[in-house]
Amino acid sequence: MNGQFDKSTPAMVTTKSRLDSLLEDLGLDQEDKLSLSTLLQIDDQSTSDTPAVSNRDLVWGFMKKLMMVNVTARNVKCNASCDSSYDMESEISGFNLDSLLSDSTSDDVLNPLDIITAVFLCSDGFVQQELALKMSMCQFAVPLLLPNIDTQQCTLMLWALRDIVKKYRPQSLLESKGFIEERIVLAKIPMISFVRLGECSLSKSEILNKLLSNAQQYHDTFVHHNMECGDCPRKISDGLVEIAWYLPCGNKNIDIFSEPVTVANLRGDIASFILQYSFLSETSSAIFVFCDQLHLACSLLTSYKSKADIFLVSDSQNKDFDSEELKRVATEFNLTNNKIIIKSRSMNEADFVTKLQWTVRSVVEKAKVRPHIEQMADVAYELGIQVDEDFPECRNAKQNADAITSEIHDTLEYKETQLPLQGKIWKELTTLEKEECRLRNAGSENIENYKVLLQEQKKTLREKQNSYDMSKAMTCFINAISSPGIERNYFMKWMRLNLDNMSREKLSGLREQYRENSKEFKNKEVIKEIDRQLSSSSLGIEHFFREMGQIYEASVSLPEHHRSREQLQHLPRLCAELLLEGLPLELVDGDASNIPLRWVTDVLAHLHQLMSSNSKILVVTVLGVQSTGKSTLLNTMFGVQFAVSSGRCTRGAFMLLIRISEELKKVFDCDFIMIIDTEGLKSPELAQLDDSYEHDNELATLVVGLSDITLINIAMENSTEMKDILQIVVHAFLRMKEVGKKPKCRFVHQNVSDVSAHEKNLRDRKLLLEQLNEMTQAAAKMEKKENNKSFTDVMEYSPDTGNWYIPGLWNGNPPMAPVNAGYSEAVYELKKNIIQTLSECESSANNILEFQEWIRSLWNAVKYENFIFSFRNSLVADAYMRLCTEYNKWEWNFKKDMYAWVTNAETIISNYGKIVEEHDTGSIGKLLSNLKINACTKLSQGEETLLQNLTQYFKQTGAHVNLVEKYKEDFMTSAKSIRKELEKSIINQLTAAVDIRQGMRELEKIKENHTQEIEERVLELIEQCRKKNVKMTYRELDK
Repeated sequence: MNGQFDKSTPAMVTTKSRLDSLLEDLGLDQEDKLSLSTLLQIDDQSTSDTPAVSNRDLVWGFMKKLMMVNVTARNVKCNASCDSSYDMESEISGFNLDSLLSDSTSDDVLNPLDIITAVFLCSDGFVQQELALKMSMCQFAVPLLLPNIDTQQCTLMLWALRDIVKKYRPQSLLESKGFIEERIVLAKIPMISFVRLGECSLSKSEILNKLLSNAQQYHDTFVHHNMECGDCPRKISDGLVEIAWYLPCGNKNIDIFSEPVTVANLRGDIASFILQYSFLSETSSAIFVFCDQLHLACSLLTSYKSKADIFLVSDSQNKDFDSEELKRVATEFNLTNNKIIIKSRSMNEADFVTKLQWTVRSVVEKAKVRPHIEQMADVAYELGIQVDEDFPECRNAKQNADAITSEIHDTLEYKETQLPLQGKIWKELTTLEKEECRLRNAGSENIENYKVLLQEQKKTLREKQNSYDMSKAMTCFINAISSPGIERNYFMKWMRLNLDNMSREKLSGLREQYRENSKEFKNKEVIKEIDRQLSSSSLGIEHFFREMGQIYEASVSLPEHHRSREQLQHLPRLCAELLLEGLPLELVDGDASNIPLRWVTDVLAHLHQLMSSNSKILVVTVLGVQSTGKSTLLNTMFGVQFAVSSGRCTRGAFMLLIRISEELKKVFDCDFIMIIDTEGLKSPELAQLDDSYEHDNELATLVVGLSDITLINIAMENSTEMKDILQIVVHAFLRMKEVGKKPKCRFVHQNVSDVSAHEKNLRDRKLLLEQLNEMTQAAAKMEKKENNKSFTDVMEYSPDTGNWYIPGLWNGNPPMAPVNAGYSEAVYELKKNIIQTLSECESSANNILEFQEWIRSLWNAVKYENFIFSFRNSLVADAYMRLCTEYNKWEWNFKKDMYAWVTNAETIISNYGKIVEEHDTGSIGKLLSNLKINACTKLSQGEETLLQNLTQYFKQTGAHVNLVEKYKEDFMTSAKSIRKELEKSIINQLTAAVDIRQGMRELEKIKENHTQEIEERVLELIEQCRKKNVKMTYRELDK
C-alpha cells in the first residue's frame, strides 16, 4: 500500500485543535447544541442587512438565508477580508504587475463546506432536519456521512434526512400523468458514488453539477473550486459524504435520466477516508473513481474489494497520466472500455459530461439492488459508523409512535373507534352551538323553550362523549407527550413522520382508484365513495390533539370534583408546553368549522402561567384563496413548518409562537409573535355546499379580527377573489361591537416577477380601493354607521405601500428546480416590512389573557352573526336587502287586495237568502263554487302582478340587481308559494263562511217552526176559551 492509507496519530492531535479553534472562531459549541427556538427567534440579525465582518457573522448569515431557502446561502465571505484587499489595490496607482498577480485570498476565508460541517456538528437533531430540508429545497447536496476530525469518526445522518419528501415522474408514468411521492430515506433509488484518489486535474464536484443539470437549467448542487470561497482550503470537511438526487419530471426532452438517481460525493482523498469508502462500496451500485495517478488506483483495487462496480475517470492531458499504467490496470482487473472514462485532448467538457451521463444511465438501468437510506444504517453499524438516531430518547420515542400508528389499518374505521369524540358528535355540537346563537330554526316556538331544548340536546351529546372510555391510542398518546425532556419532541416528530407516510400511501392508492374508475362514467356511486374517502381519510397529528381537546371539554361538563374531570385537568398544560416549544396548535377545527373554546382558552391560560405574567404577543395572519402558497410564504418568512396532513391543503387555522430576543423585546413591547396559518378560502370541496360563503366569511372575520397584520395572499395581480371576502370582513366588523382593533392589511401578489408590476398595477390598486370603499359605504348605510365612509376607516391599508409582488417559488422546472432567489429575497423584504410595522405598532400588544378573552368574545360575536356571512360581499347583501324591501311591498299589496276580496265575499255569503227567499241549499253551494272560481281568478291576477313586478325589477340596471340574480328563482318560488297559501286560506274561509251561513239558515228554520207552533197553540187556546165563555186566571193560562 506504500503507506498511502495509513492513519498517523500525530495528525489527530493537530486536527483536533483545528476543529476546536474553528468552532470557537465561529461561535459554536458541540456541547451546547443550537436549538430551533434559538434559530427561529426574531433578533437583530433577522432583518439586518449589515455585511458579515467576522466568521461568527458568517454562520448566522448562512443559517438565516438557508432558513429562508435562499440559494445564495453558501456565498459566505466576510466583508472585512474582501474590503481590505480591494482597498489595498485601489490605493495603488498606475501599473503594478506584482499587485495584479498577487493572491488576494486571505487565510481567514472559510470554505462553505467547513461552515456546513460545523453547523451540523453543533446543532441538535431538529435543527439538522430543518437545515437538510431547506438545503434540499435549494437543490444543495446534503450531508450523508458527517465527519468529526477530533474523533476520526463519522455519523450517518439518517434522522437529519427523514423530513425530506420528493415528488417525481419516471418515464413509466408519463402516459398516465401519475407521479411518485415518497420520503427520501425510504425511496429505493440506486446510488452512484463519486470519489477522488490522489490529485486530480478534473473538478469532480463541478463535473457532477453538470452531470445533474441540463443545458437550460444549470445549478451548483455541490460546492466546487470555482464557486465563491470554494477554492479555500478545507479545514474540517474532508471526509464529508454529500448526497443529491436527480429526479425526472417525465419529459423526454428535459430529463437527463429517465429514472431517479442518488449521487454521493466524498470530499477529500479516499486514501485518508477508507471508512467512508467502505461504506460507499457496500451501498452503491457503482463508484466512479477520479484518478490521474493510476498506480494508486491499482493499489486501491487490490486492497479493497468493492461490491459496487468500479469506473475509472481520468484526464489524459494531465502530466501524471500514464497510458501504460492504464493498460496494466485494465488488464489486471479486467476493466473494459465502458468502465474507463478518459477525457481526451479532442474532447471538450460538454462531450465528456455527456459520456459520463450515458455511463451513469446504463448503470442505473442495470441496477438490481437498491437499498434505501434507512437500510444503510445496518451497513453503518457493521462498519462502526455512528447513526444519528441511535440514542435512548429517539429510540423510545419511535417505539411509542410505532405502537400507535402500527394499529392503523383503515383510517376511517380508526377515527371512529380510536378518535370517536371529534366525529359526528362534535359536528352536531357545533351545529347546536351556532343554532343556539342564531335561532334560525326556532319557527313559531317560544324562544326560551327553544333555547332550553337546544341546551338539553347539547348536554345529551356531552354525556354521550363522556360515556366513551379513553381509547388505547389516546392513552398511549397522552402518556408519550407527558414524557420528560427531549423525548417528547422526538415522539411528536416520529408521529408526524409515520402519519404522513401512511396518509401519503393511502391517498396515493385512492387517487389511483379514482383515476381508474373515472375512465368508466357508469361508476358514479363508486367515484362518489372514493371522493368521500379522499376527503376524510387524511390523518394527522392535529386529529389526536383535536380528540384531546374534546376529551377535556367533555370532562369539564362533569361535576367539579368528579374523578374523571380531575384526572384530565393537566391536558391543557401539556399542550401549552408544546405550544411554547414551537408546536402549532389548531385554533379552528377545519372539519367542524368551530373553535373548541374551552379547550383553547384553557391552553392559553396555562401558557400565561408558563410564561411570565406580563408576556405579550403580536399576531400575524395569512389569508388567501386555496393553493396560493400561504403556508409556503409563512414557512419561508419565519423558517417554520406548519402541521399539514400529507396530500391535502391546510384545514382550519393553526397558531404558532415565535420568540423575540431579549434585546428586541423593548422595541416591540412584546415577547412573542403569534403566526396564524389558515385554510384556503373558496375551496372546490366546499364550493358545492350551500353554506360555503358562511364558512369562508366566518373564518376570515375571526382571523382578521385577531391579527395585528393580515397578509392577503393573492395569485398573480388579480385581487377579485379576495375582494369579496374582505368586504364581508368589513361588514361583519361594522355589525360586531366586539371588534375594537383596526388591523393592518398587506396584499401579497404571488407569481409576479415583472419589475414594472408595482407601477403598472397602480390603477388597479386605486380601483380596488374604490370598490372596497363603495362596499364599506353600502355596509355602513345598512348598519346605520355612516361615519365609516371608507375601507381604511375599518382596516389600515395604503395602495402605495400595502401591495407586495413576489416572484414564482421555483427557478425552473420541478422537481429539479431550486427555490427562486428572487422569491426568497422578496419574502425577506416583506418580512422586514412586517417586523418594522410591528415595532412601530401604536396599539400595545395583548398579553395572553387579553388575547384569550379576545378569542372568546370575537368567536361568540361570529356565532351570533346571522345575516351577513351568508353573502358573497356587502353589495350583494345591500342589493338583497333592497330586493326584500320591494318584494315585501308587492307581497303586502297582493295580500291586502285578497283580504279585501275575502271580506266582501264573506259579506255576500252572510247576506245570502235575506233579500230573496231561497230554500234550496244547492244554491248556496253554487254560490260557493262561483266564489272559488272568482277567488282563483283574482289570485292568478295577483300572482301574475307579483311575478311581473319581480321580472321588471330584475330588468333594471341600477341597485346592483345583477348581484342578486341568483336569488330570482327563490323569490319566484316564494311568490307561487304565497299564492298557494292564500288560495288554501281563502277557500277555507269561504267554506267556513258558507258553513256558518247554512247553520244560521237551519237555526232560522227552527225558530220559524217554533214560532208557528206557538201561534197555532195560542190560537187554539183562544178558540177554546171563546167556546167555554169563561174567564181564566193567569195560572190556568200558564198551565
